[in-house]
Amino acid sequence: MHLSIPKTGHWKGADAVENLLDWCEELDIKIVTLYALSSENLDRKDEELEQIYELIRMRLEKLYNDPRIHRCKMRVKGIGRIELLPDSIKDVLKRLDDATKNYDNHFLNIALAYGGQYELVDAVKKIGKKIKDGSLEIDDINKKEIESNLYTSHLPQSSPDMILRTSGEKRLSGFLMWQSAYSELIFMDIFWPEFRKIDLMRAIRTFQERKRRLGK
Repeated sequence: MHLSIPKTGHWKGADAVENLLDWCEELDIKIVTLYALSSENLDRKDEELEQIYELIRMRLEKLYNDPRIHRCKMRVKGIGRIELLPDSIKDVLKRLDDATKNYDNHFLNIALAYGGQYELVDAVKKIGKKIKDGSLEIDDINKKEIESNLYTSHLPQSSPDMILRTSGEKRLSGFLMWQSAYSELIFMDIFWPEFRKIDLMRAIRTFQERKRRLGK
């Protein structure tokens, strides 16, 4: 089945992502996590969701064939409840993961069917399973153990230095709830499809001007 997807904000937003990846390569930003599809988005009307799924699949296929991921030695990984996604998307994500799993120079995480609360629930389930099978003692549960069971456990640094939220909203909507404890939060009034390089540079400058205390 082929869908004719109108040139809506979703398309323009996908174009903005490609621009962002170019800028991040230019600035040598090592780790990027994109919040592409929340778990709440799965409750949208079937027709709209099918269009979003097809757009995601098309852009993931394009990314799979993008020489940039090999040039930059970029590991690409989907994070979230991937099992809830259509097989067509899961297939591309697996191919991307297989093709880049040994790369460790740059990391691109694509959050799909993602929810911060669900991520913590899934981590608790993994830890509970370890306790049940005897491979983990309750007294051995610590920060490191929890982080090793999050969706971001493959990253050399799971806590982002900066989280950028567009559209004027002053909330994270459950994004990286555990990992963002000491992240610098940058909120911008511009909508994502209109995001420009100068907006990224302004966000970075704002980040650089802050004095990070990391809870101290």
